[in-house]
Amino acid sequence: MEIYVVKAGDTVGGIAASFGVPAESVIYVNQLSFPDALAIGQALLIPTRGASSDVPAARVNGYAYPYIDDWTLRQTLPYLTELSVFSYGFTTEGTLIPPALDDAWMIEAAYAYGTLPILTLTPFGEDGQFNNYLIHRVVQSKEAAADLVTELTEAVLAKGYAGVDIDFEYILAEDRDAFTSFVWQVADAMRRIGKQTSVALAPKQSADQKGLLYEGKDYRGLGEAADYVLLMTYEWGYTYGPPMAVAPIFQVRKVVDYAVTEIPREKIRLGIPNYGYDWPLPFEQGVTKARTIGNVEAVQIAVSKGAEILFDDRAMSPYFTYAEDGISHEVWFEDVRSMQAKFDLMKEYGLNGAGYWQIMRLFRANWLLLSGQFEIVKQTG
Repeated sequence: MEIYVVKAGDTVGGIAASFGVPAESVIYVNQLSFPDALAIGQALLIPTRGASSDVPAARVNGYAYPYIDDWTLRQTLPYLTELSVFSYGFTTEGTLIPPALDDAWMIEAAYAYGTLPILTLTPFGEDGQFNNYLIHRVVQSKEAAADLVTELTEAVLAKGYAGVDIDFEYILAEDRDAFTSFVWQVADAMRRIGKQTSVALAPKQSADQKGLLYEGKDYRGLGEAADYVLLMTYEWGYTYGPPMAVAPIFQVRKVVDYAVTEIPREKIRLGIPNYGYDWPLPFEQGVTKARTIGNVEAVQIAVSKGAEILFDDRAMSPYFTYAEDGISHEVWFEDVRSMQAKFDLMKEYGLNGAGYWQIMRLFRANWLLLSGQFEIVKQTG
């Protein structure tokens, strides 16, 4: 695979001919829309002949809701070690709450592709947001915690899940140790039945980092308890924040630099965003709300608006601006260049692999780029 950045006057046919590959391959890999118009500055993945040898192994998980399109899921499963089904909830008494939609079909599909289905546990309140009161009530109660662990074990066995992923956010500082103890309880229960446990970690850059996202997460303790951890290295650019890269590589590196001092590298997976944001301008804190978009969709917007895609060399992320109905917009997203920067970081630090939030939109070039540089581990059990 090679990456080519579109210049003025380029056409798909001309680019394909210069690399000696069929135009249809370029169109397919990059999910180009008819009539295959291009944006200046757009990064294309070119499927050249030949294969990489002596590539490192990587374990890759992707999160998906039960309403994911069947075609999109099956296009993605060949590149995943695990499918993290999002999500199961719970009550303050420790009663497990399954997803509103049936997840059995996802479990069956995962196994059909040699991918392990994982039950994702989240503390969502009735408003669909992370609720630290729920976390507090359960982790601080021996009875509620024990009941939840029991119900998790029963659900994993009954449904055929291969393990549990614990995705708790906004944990209160006072619940830090109790949460670590809860993860240990889940992990011990899963190991007794031959299953795995993972935990998602907010992107801390130091042990004493302040803030509700960070103070309740003990990197060292959670790294010891779980079989692997996912660094949620994204959301610097987010729905209610100012326009910027979702996962600027210089910030991601700071998280990894800290994480490897607390957790064995072979247990760490790098979080990767499979989305971007479109902000209306001017940005006003507390008022402006960005729209979440897919990476392929971002390029389609640039093409339709005649926008030139630029690339921030420090953030290692593409962006562009455009105007519509008298309103200016700024878009930041991911392309194969920004993904390559993340893959390079995984190799540099010898990490376990990657975790994608989320796989609801197909980004084919990403998966082909990933599989060309890593041997994706497939597991059964």
